[in-house]
Amino acid sequence: MKEKLGFLVCVMFLVFESCLGRFVVEKNSLRVTSPDSIKDVYECAIGNFGIPQYGGTMVGIVMYPKANQKSCKSFADVDISFKTKAGGMPVFVLIDRGDCYFTLKAWNAQKAGAAAILVADDRNEPLITMDTPEEEDAKADYLQNITIPSALISQSLGDSIKNQLSKGEMVNINLDWREALPHPDERVEYEFWTNSNDECGPKCESQREFVKNFKGAAQILEQKGYTQFTPHYITWYCPKAFILSKQCKSQCINHGRYCAPDPEQDFSKGYDGKDVVLQNLRQACFHKVANGSGKPWLWWDYVTDFGIRCPMKEKKYNKECADQVIKSLGIDVKQIDKCVGDPEADADNPVLKAEQEAQIGKDSRGDVTILPTLVINNRQYRGKLDKGAVLKAICSGFEETTEPAICLTDDIQTNECLESNGGCWQDKAANITACRDTFRGKVCECPVVEGVKFVGDGYSHCEASGALRCGLNNGGCWKGTKDGRTFSACIDDHTKGCKCPPGFRGDGVNNCEDVDECKERLACQCSDCKCKNTWGGYQCSCKSNLLYMQEHDTCIGGNYVKAQFSWGLVWVIILGLAVAGVGAYAVYKYRIRRYMDSEIRAIMAQYMPLDNQGEVPNHVSHGNV
Repeated sequence: MKEKLGFLVCVMFLVFESCLGRFVVEKNSLRVTSPDSIKDVYECAIGNFGIPQYGGTMVGIVMYPKANQKSCKSFADVDISFKTKAGGMPVFVLIDRGDCYFTLKAWNAQKAGAAAILVADDRNEPLITMDTPEEEDAKADYLQNITIPSALISQSLGDSIKNQLSKGEMVNINLDWREALPHPDERVEYEFWTNSNDECGPKCESQREFVKNFKGAAQILEQKGYTQFTPHYITWYCPKAFILSKQCKSQCINHGRYCAPDPEQDFSKGYDGKDVVLQNLRQACFHKVANGSGKPWLWWDYVTDFGIRCPMKEKKYNKECADQVIKSLGIDVKQIDKCVGDPEADADNPVLKAEQEAQIGKDSRGDVTILPTLVINNRQYRGKLDKGAVLKAICSGFEETTEPAICLTDDIQTNECLESNGGCWQDKAANITACRDTFRGKVCECPVVEGVKFVGDGYSHCEASGALRCGLNNGGCWKGTKDGRTFSACIDDHTKGCKCPPGFRGDGVNNCEDVDECKERLACQCSDCKCKNTWGGYQCSCKSNLLYMQEHDTCIGGNYVKAQFSWGLVWVIILGLAVAGVGAYAVYKYRIRRYMDSEIRAIMAQYMPLDNQGEVPNHVSHGNV
């Protein structure tokens, strides 16, 4: 039975591979900084295990062991250690390919104290991805404990490094993962190719633990709009020649269109492959429906809860248990059922058909052939499915300075602004800096503080600009107070720059010194003048009873002032009399006019009544005829 199962799985895999033949090797940069003879930048392939330092760099020296050069046994057996001594640089151990799994090489190197492992290829070929072995072929108990980064280098680079080490040269290397993932904008899009099967050994266990541990961070990032997450599921199709076979019927739905391997690799017990396909479809539909309701992050809750409440071992891996989880999360089960459709229909399922199409690599992303697979910004993640490692990878996908706060915590990255302010401009007095911490390092960028924009190169110079600049640290200009008076070199109606106010001299930024107008004979120059310097100004006076006229910078006598005052008084009197005469004449004309008006009205009233006259008696006596 197992032979038939293995044959069918092999056939489906070959069919799948014939359609999806493009596997992209993810790479990062390796820079040899010494010796000069091999100093250059090289490519290396990131291993699909361990923890690559996405977004960061690692510097170390290379060691090539004299024994156990393929690292297929413990280095303790040959008394070799790569542990770094105090003050020493990390050790990158160079290992030859062959004889054992890549993961075993890395595990032995890690136990010996290596900070990273470089595997030199044993043939002249394009770089490949070092992957984890199948559990049935190797003991997998150590796989999840590998934490050091690994890289496969070309045969020629390996030979060059060995040659320099044999000459006694120190080989320094910088492993750089900063450009391993694209980081085009302020949002990261990532996919997780997973499986609802929980009976596939250590891989399923690590996948389940990852979902549970990463759920909180994933939901926060998506709820705040920093990320867009999409789950995916791999399915195969059964060749037409085998559609009616027992194997195909037990592993596939929709007449062989969508298949998954038997969970226990045994048709006679447990669940079938088609059960896995249906639960994968249900999870994909859950995300689709939850996304339509504006809550796509509920997928993490559903998958976590389903794994806990509906395990295969307890025979709860079924629709009834799944529906209970769906209801508990407030999602309509009927919408899920409608999305799932009829698994017995001889027709395409829109959701699973889209999943099969998505498996084919596009642009820089290769075909998805490994489960589980994480794709970040259309580039496949390589390394252990660990919460911290994956979060670092996602954080490296943000455009610099747009990362969320979770990416700048101490356990994720190092704040390079803490040491010497990152070499950027800083105003210590105002606690303003141009150093801005980012996930990949730091940038020197003049800041915006309380609505005030600073302009400059960010390294040696930044100055406040705009109308509000004087309200923030006085625009970076000089300001002083003395004897109850305050002067400033910041001018509100200027967009930038500092200028000492009148009465001061200096650069306007660091200092403005009082000008002694008296000593420099800038004021009070007349013969009878007396000058007294003040902070920011001066005071002028005259000798004896003379008076100082500032407009003319001269002193004048008191009699002259009195004469001027007398003539002024005379003119005031004359002007007053003239105004009074004009006023009297105006009153006289007004009274004459009123008298004439009343006489005319009286005469006319004798001959005709006036509208407003009423019963007013005439001035002419009734006795006259």
